Amino acid sequence: MRTTGSRYKEGSKEPIVTIDNDSAPRILFHGENFLLEDLPVGTRVIYPQQPIAGVANPVAAIRYALNHPEGMDPLHSMLEPGMKVTIAVDDISLPLPMMHRPDIREITLNIVCEMLADHGVDDVHIIIATSLHRRMTPKEIRRMVGDKVWNQYWPDQLYNHDACDPDNMIELGKTRHGELVETNLRAAESDLIIYSNINLVPMSGGHKSVAVGLCGYESLKAHHTPKSIVDSDSFMHPEKSALAHSVERIGRVCEENMKVFHIETVLNNRTFAGPLDFLMKNEDDFTEKDWLKFHSAKWALDKMPFAMRREIFMRTPAAYELIACYAGACDPAHKKTLDKSYKQYCVNVEGQADILISGITYISPYNVNSKALNPILVQVMALGYYYHMYRGRSLLKDGGVMIITHPCSDRFDSEHHPSYIEFFNRLLPETTDAYELEQKYQDEFAYNPSYIELYRHGHAYHGAHPFYMWYWGQRGREKIGEVIVVGADNKTVPEMLGWKCADTLTEAIAMGRSIMGASAQVSVLKHPPILITDVT
Repeated sequence: MRTTGSRYKEGSKEPIVTIDNDSAPRILFHGENFLLEDLPVGTRVIYPQQPIAGVANPVAAIRYALNHPEGMDPLHSMLEPGMKVTIAVDDISLPLPMMHRPDIREITLNIVCEMLADHGVDDVHIIIATSLHRRMTPKEIRRMVGDKVWNQYWPDQLYNHDACDPDNMIELGKTRHGELVETNLRAAESDLIIYSNINLVPMSGGHKSVAVGLCGYESLKAHHTPKSIVDSDSFMHPEKSALAHSVERIGRVCEENMKVFHIETVLNNRTFAGPLDFLMKNEDDFTEKDWLKFHSAKWALDKMPFAMRREIFMRTPAAYELIACYAGACDPAHKKTLDKSYKQYCVNVEGQADILISGITYISPYNVNSKALNPILVQVMALGYYYHMYRGRSLLKDGGVMIITHPCSDRFDSEHHPSYIEFFNRLLPETTDAYELEQKYQDEFAYNPSYIELYRHGHAYHGAHPFYMWYWGQRGREKIGEVIVVGADNKTVPEMLGWKCADTLTEAIAMGRSIMGASAQVSVLKHPPILITDVT
């Protein structure tokens, strides 16, 4: 009989950390499929917190925040007829997966736009704050903002930000560190900017909203560098992030030149519902019905072609709920946002791991509705995000072994990621050194006319974007001793990324223990849903 030792979340019977005292089956994501693996005795399995209950009335919660803001007057008191107002909203990169309708941005926009109309404000533009991400399609925008806003504002007053449009970008100056501050001209010329964002992780929101969402390439390159990434001990703890410090400096210059009213919405982690609700549970608590759901889903996915599997996952919305809304001045509103986010996502863990296991999912912030999670994005999910899902100190010891499960297929979406294809096939065979890539090739890709055209008028990520994704994994590359991939369908991709391969998880753990010792502590991060570790 299998037994486990568990630590429980306060006020809940759901275990957060499970120690397997016998071989225990655990579900891991494997791209667009699942793996069911027996873990060695003594493996520590770290589960997300259970979802915080959503607010009973999201509309009332948002209205209350607008009328009782932090550090600013209520929104309605700022509005006058004849004003020029720009509303900026986060793009499709959050939340992941896409949330059920109505999207929280639709609810917020309906409230704000109604308030503007009631006060005679007619000069209103709504800008999707894409930064250097791809343009959202009309269908994606309509789903996000809802029919009412779409019908009233599309296309002349509702559109994607264009960071490469020289006629609609403006320089506001430089920070005390010499970082260029460049932003959207329409926003800069407005009497008021209202930024409505989504906080799914503590890295989002705050000064990042305007400073990054509406910036241009020359402004973004100030902090999206290998050095900034390496100097950021934790992306999830802004006080320890050099990247966040640079963004804050740029954001403060923006707010010295623009009046910004922030609306920050915090979602819970209710990622799965319906047929996939078993993924929200600890496997020790599975009922027979849960196991039937899992085996049925895995059997069906095993039989499907890749494109169909991917389509099913991408079209299955998450059941996220609003758990808090704060508004007003950037710093006090965002402080409350961070506090609420940490309550939902942080899990206390005792001690670091020698070997860390993580399944890599089908989705990242940069491949929503794309045809694949390409190798560069697999790399950024492993070394950029999952390795960095901590607040105090890293869950994985320096020099430790990270084991991931993913096919690592050589698949790219040529519409969304054309510059990625050249980066992977031309540059990585020459050098994987992030500092060399930055110096020799980043500007070449950024100012490539073809990539600029595809970014501005197609649906491609900016030419420099694959560089940023490679830099995002730089701290992981420098801190992790070895990365081992389980279940890769080829050896070329892992070799190009500097990783080793194993056919099974058992083999990968044995390889890890040959490096870290037979008594190495093995931990598994069970996500999604998202979790952030607090390691003591």
